Amino acid sequence: MELRQLKYYIAVAETLNFSEAAKKLYITQGTLSQQIKQLEGELGAELFERSSHSVRLTEAGEELLPLARKMMEASDECRMKISDLRQALSGTLRIGVTHSFSHLLPEPVKIFLRAHPGVRLKIFYKTASELIDMLLAGTVDFIITFKPSMDYECISWESILMSQLSAVMWDEHPLADRKMLTVNDISRYGIILPSAGHQSRKVFDRFTNVDTSALDVKVEIDEPNIILDMLYGTQMIAILSSLATRFHKSLVAVPVEEFQQGLTGCVQWLNTTYKKRSVNAFLEIFRESLL
Repeated sequence: MELRQLKYYIAVAETLNFSEAAKKLYITQGTLSQQIKQLEGELGAELFERSSHSVRLTEAGEELLPLARKMMEASDECRMKISDLRQALSGTLRIGVTHSFSHLLPEPVKIFLRAHPGVRLKIFYKTASELIDMLLAGTVDFIITFKPSMDYECISWESILMSQLSAVMWDEHPLADRKMLTVNDISRYGIILPSAGHQSRKVFDRFTNVDTSALDVKVEIDEPNIILDMLYGTQMIAILSSLATRFHKSLVAVPVEEFQQGLTGCVQWLNTTYKKRSVNAFLEIFRESLL
């Protein structure tokens, strides 16, 4: 049983269409059918029920699918390990980042690329829940998010920084010089909230006893960077992580008495797969950039 045959079998099992699978694999349908027949012959069992209109997995085909996927993953992991051992850092490093951390990435990315020119970076900006799905699917190598409320046995995480939910505003706002605010203080001004799905909004909804109807919510936006741009020259206030102002010198983050829930920024990766050396190299640079 060859890995190539398993790859072909998985393609057919996922599409349930020989023609579509052949196009995906860049081979002819005849070659694909021949390889599947050889695999079935070696296993002594039919893997697919074929008719003129449809293709279905047999019981044996359904049993083989998770095993075949594990074998292919093990093969890929083996190749990555050998590549790491034999070469300088190379290949592609796939990073998932929530928008809340987007402003922390440019400098470590530049430093990393200067140090490891053989590595190509693919960076995805998504919500935390979308990034968790990508991590579980193996389409990113690690993610940088606020720590989610749900734990996964297959995901390890490491805390990298702490922040808290705050009132973020232009530094010439009437409340900008206050050390602490209350909900009553900010209720007199227009409020901007991140859309549902963003971690700071989840924390706001889960851990504060504030009814949003008590606030004058003017805007809800799913892009935190746009929220920050909207604060300049206005008296509006955004409810965001205190991290939001780190690279925005004309904005300030003031704690709110009712919003004292801490936010843990963390790196997460799958503990069931090989952790590339490039992951460790990038994270070392990223940690240093936060000091």
